Amino acid sequence: EQTNLAIEEADVIIFLMDGKDGLTPTDIEIARQLRNRGKNVFYAANKVDGARHEELLSEFYRLGIDEIYSISAQHGLGVDELLGVLTEGFPKATESKDDEDEPIAVAIVGKPNVGKSSLINLISGKDRSIANPTPGTTRDAIDTTIKVHGRHYLLIDTAGIRRKSKISLTLEKYSVVQALKTINRCDIALVLIDAEEGITEQDAKIVGLAYERGKACIIVVNKWDKIEKDNTTVGKFVEKIHDELKFMDFAPILFISALTGQRAPKIFELINEVYSQYTKRVGTSPLNDLVERSVRKNPMARFQNRSMSISYATQTGIKPPTFILFVPHAKGVHFSYERYLMNQIRTEFGFDKVPIKLIFRKKR
Repeated sequence: EQTNLAIEEADVIIFLMDGKDGLTPTDIEIARQLRNRGKNVFYAANKVDGARHEELLSEFYRLGIDEIYSISAQHGLGVDELLGVLTEGFPKATESKDDEDEPIAVAIVGKPNVGKSSLINLISGKDRSIANPTPGTTRDAIDTTIKVHGRHYLLIDTAGIRRKSKISLTLEKYSVVQALKTINRCDIALVLIDAEEGITEQDAKIVGLAYERGKACIIVVNKWDKIEKDNTTVGKFVEKIHDELKFMDFAPILFISALTGQRAPKIFELINEVYSQYTKRVGTSPLNDLVERSVRKNPMARFQNRSMSISYATQTGIKPPTFILFVPHAKGVHFSYERYLMNQIRTEFGFDKVPIKLIFRKKR
């Protein structure tokens, strides 16, 4: 299912086959499916690192293709040529603007009838999408650019993700692909949850899509005005969300009513706070000071009977904040220790509401 979604979403596809194994029935079937999709496909054979293997390439032309690119990913052979041909048709990148001039791209995602269109109409002040209780009324992504307190925001609305048992497969596939495209375009995803239904499997799937792509998330619990409450209701609901979305327990949660406007103004305050963390950069010196203190406080476990340490750390990117840490063995860092370092960085530098990414590389 994920492969089919990726194919639907892609503009360009690299169909990678095994040059040592030669053409297989599976390759033939996949090639047939790709032709039916009408996508721009580049065919490549991997593990081709010698004259003998080059001779095996002729059989791949049985697929009826014009060109097969031979590469060796292990040795880096032919990769540059493939990427060069692949990117020839890409549009040239435009010069980047200052962060303050760039609108914050905010995706409004969630199940059908959860109130996405009502929310976007409320916060944008425009009736740009049709709010209707029938699931599926809003089908295509609709972009709305607004300015609030001097800051620009790009609001992206889209159709929700639907259960296959309730609607046709075609509409289901369309809705999922649109939701994926919306998430891919955004900086921050506002994931709407129906307060009356509580967290559902579909909600978790949407949040998972955002998490896998390193997107910042705000969990927006809508229709809160319809819930009978006491002084424990919010706490119990938050606990339930954290229990269902353990992988995204850092995402802030906001309770609103798109119908009455309850707490809606707080959305932009939270978006600004999350975006500030999502684009934050940390100096190399304070980062290494923290890493040194963290390792001294909680030494790394040995790997293959060899000592482990972190020789150097640096931030290499934002959206999400990404850090590279150099260690003796990249695969020797236990996931629990990675989690420990993440928590140290979050606490020290104020990344408590956004995803961060750690990459371990072998020091030279």
